[in-house]
Amino acid sequence: MNFEESPEHSMIRSTATEIAEQFGPEYWREMEESGEFSQAFWDELGAAGFHGLLVPDEYGGAGMGTQEMGLVMETLCAEGCGMAGTWYLVLTAGMAAVGLKEYGTERQKETYLTDIAAGDRNFSIGITEPEAGTNTLNVATRAEKNGDEYVLNGQKAWITYSDIADNMIIVTRTTPRSEAERKTDGISLFILDMDADGIDVSPIEKHAINYSNSCEVFLEDVRVPEEDLLGEEDRGWWPLVDMLNPERIGFAAAGTGIGMLAADAAIEYASDREVFDQPIGTHQAVSFPITKAYARMEAARLMRQKAEWLYDQGEECGYETNVAKATAVEAGIEAVKQSMQAFGGWGYAKEYDVERWWREINLTRLAPVTQQMAYNHISQQLGFPRGY
Repeated sequence: MNFEESPEHSMIRSTATEIAEQFGPEYWREMEESGEFSQAFWDELGAAGFHGLLVPDEYGGAGMGTQEMGLVMETLCAEGCGMAGTWYLVLTAGMAAVGLKEYGTERQKETYLTDIAAGDRNFSIGITEPEAGTNTLNVATRAEKNGDEYVLNGQKAWITYSDIADNMIIVTRTTPRSEAERKTDGISLFILDMDADGIDVSPIEKHAINYSNSCEVFLEDVRVPEEDLLGEEDRGWWPLVDMLNPERIGFAAAGTGIGMLAADAAIEYASDREVFDQPIGTHQAVSFPITKAYARMEAARLMRQKAEWLYDQGEECGYETNVAKATAVEAGIEAVKQSMQAFGGWGYAKEYDVERWWREINLTRLAPVTQQMAYNHISQQLGFPRGY
């Protein structure tokens, strides 16, 4: 095994670091408080070519893989952007790019991948529903064929960017689950134009990451041309799974990235803050909890890199992506928690940002898959009987 960083990865890391220095903690504190989407950050990511990392070069992208995307996300998060480092890339540059690249028609690739690579198109991903959260197979949004169109009716929840996105890749049922031969049959994906008639979007007030909205989306007789079916009718489950693995990799990068950002801030603070005539960092009660969490993050990063490599080789990687996500999240949460503790009362103050990183990283316990479901998948791979 060779752990030497390639010149390409070194350049990606340095570019991401430069962007993070430009859009640092104070910037995101202001964006969070104003509830404002950062078009400037989005455009900067586009100028750096990061929106097109997973897009093949014939469509204007870099033709790279999740190894490079994970590196970008973790670096952006760790060097000052916090959750924004993953948040602004995972849906369009990650999930949508993968779905379109692997399952899109040539027309769809020409139309959408080219725009994604240029940073000119924003996608939301419509999976979650009020009655179908973790169990995606229970989606109730229906798509019924009508001539050369499909008519969509239903409701989605927690759909990030749906208020500003140009398009949504939406998960629907074209055959009711009760009529499908297998429970994974009957799922279909569509590329939805968010300007279509019959779509109503309502932002949900939430705990953090308010520099973008997550919304409820209501669909009433929304007409979608059959040419906007992504993949095959009734066979959308496995394309969806292929899109979910990069999302889990992205959240693993967020877990370690945010954790390292908070830990580094706490280490600097603990080296300067003096109590009883010496820096508080000299006390093992302060240094060891952060050190232990940092060590766990280092190990979780390696697991994420293994998952990325397998994914990029076209190999099965569900076990590895779930292990990477679960371990990175737990290590990162512990790192932020102990970093906040090191700041003492100031850890509760907005001006030191660690309280915001605490709010941000706690989402990774819940999305894109809960920790419980990640461990369910892992335990099944270990040989335990299936319980879901």
